[in-house]
Amino acid sequence: MQSQITPTASVWSTSADIPSYAPLTTDLRVRVAVVGAGIAGLSTAYMLAKRGFQVAVLDDGPIGGGDTGKTTAQVTCIVDKGYAETAELRGEDGARLTAESHMAAIDTIERIVRDEAIDCDFARMDGYIFLASGDTPRTLVDEFEAAKGAGLRDVELLSAGVTLSDVHLGPALRFPQQAHFHPLKYLAGLSRAIERMGGQIFCGTHITRVNADAIVTLETTDGPVIGADTVVLATHMPINDALGYSTRIRAALTYVIGLHIPKGSLPNFLAFDTADPYHYVRIQAEGDHDVLIIGGEDHKTGQADDMDQRYLRLERWARAYFPMAGEVLYRWSGEVANSFDGLALIGPDIVSPHVYVITGQTGIGMTHSTIGALIVADQIADIPNPWAELYTPMRAPARSLGEVVSEGLNVLSQYTELLKGGEVASEAEIPAGSGAVVGWGPTKVAAYRDDQGVLHRRSALCTHLGCVVTWNDSAKTWDCPCHGSRFDSYGKVINGPAPADLSRAEGERGTR
Repeated sequence: MQSQITPTASVWSTSADIPSYAPLTTDLRVRVAVVGAGIAGLSTAYMLAKRGFQVAVLDDGPIGGGDTGKTTAQVTCIVDKGYAETAELRGEDGARLTAESHMAAIDTIERIVRDEAIDCDFARMDGYIFLASGDTPRTLVDEFEAAKGAGLRDVELLSAGVTLSDVHLGPALRFPQQAHFHPLKYLAGLSRAIERMGGQIFCGTHITRVNADAIVTLETTDGPVIGADTVVLATHMPINDALGYSTRIRAALTYVIGLHIPKGSLPNFLAFDTADPYHYVRIQAEGDHDVLIIGGEDHKTGQADDMDQRYLRLERWARAYFPMAGEVLYRWSGEVANSFDGLALIGPDIVSPHVYVITGQTGIGMTHSTIGALIVADQIADIPNPWAELYTPMRAPARSLGEVVSEGLNVLSQYTELLKGGEVASEAEIPAGSGAVVGWGPTKVAAYRDDQGVLHRRSALCTHLGCVVTWNDSAKTWDCPCHGSRFDSYGKVINGPAPADLSRAEGERGTR
């Protein structure tokens, strides 16, 4: 199905003054190298620089150019799996530490905003979980009791429902002292603070390989090599997959729309419903109006082709609950890295005690990434952290093993694409501005015809583990249905675990 709805940039992209940084052009030796200039990487670099560590941040794109710039930036302790399921998977102590760490992350972001005087629209507010159509009130009662048991004493059960101005959301749980902010303005503030404390930031620098020796070396596409005592991989999905992160994380695309609403017609709030996948809501001020931000309609990366319908379903859902919603101003999508127990993977990589990872941040990446920075900064400074064991990447799947096995079977089924023909019989069928997989077996080609009609051909095999990529006609990307790697229209890697761009198509000497 060819997409007809043209997505926009996110609501954040045109309203933040992001510093620009040049690529690394010479070899570098540094105490700590942080790979990734999103919220996880910059938060970690900031906390280490505050402690006097010599830090360099490296990213293959601009500050916030990855999924931090595509988030809805809800700063919350309302975890994806909920506290009832978290207690089942990680025990009551695990649920308590989960709540404690997420509330600490909210406080940490607020403190950084205050200490660094970052103008990023940070505000505290209530967050809600409200009952989706067809769910029973028992769903909320169980979660209420579990949240209380996890130490969130101020959570309220609103059996009669929650009313926001003229909007009634039905029975809900209220979580006080949640927050939101403008994620790119926050990253701009972190970047300037890191520079002020002597840290270095290099953009346009793609790391292709991590050599985990006593002195860790990072190889780059353009040649410079970075030597570091310690490396932090904060790249959404780590580019070194030695611990099998890709087998324990389910990458999903999520969709967002932003609708015009009159200024002040709704108070600031966060909301999530109990649907699966859930919908999520917040407000963002913009000029003489507000933007009602609605997200949801998630699916496994590379395993859907109905993006138009997902945007339209979000719009219908929004108008059903929020009658003041006007024109759709924004449409965008982002990728979420969902761990199977709902908690991020944070800490030292098993291959080397000098390499740390922050990944699997789920749908609440702002708080999970900040928790990651708090834990890793403590570990590098040799300071005990109370949440380190809960989030360790070396933990066993435990009670989520069934989900891991199911995901493994799903991945194996994707390799049957090698036995099938392409999406079109001939490259001549591909219209301008679109792409398709052509051919058979391991020689399949990912062919993209640009707006000028020029055809660009790459191998259709993902550079992670050889799965056949699929064309995303909405985002204009090649998406891997196995482990969530993403590539732009021309085959340049956007998201790991793939470490490199799509290879040239067999027999291809250049782009034509």
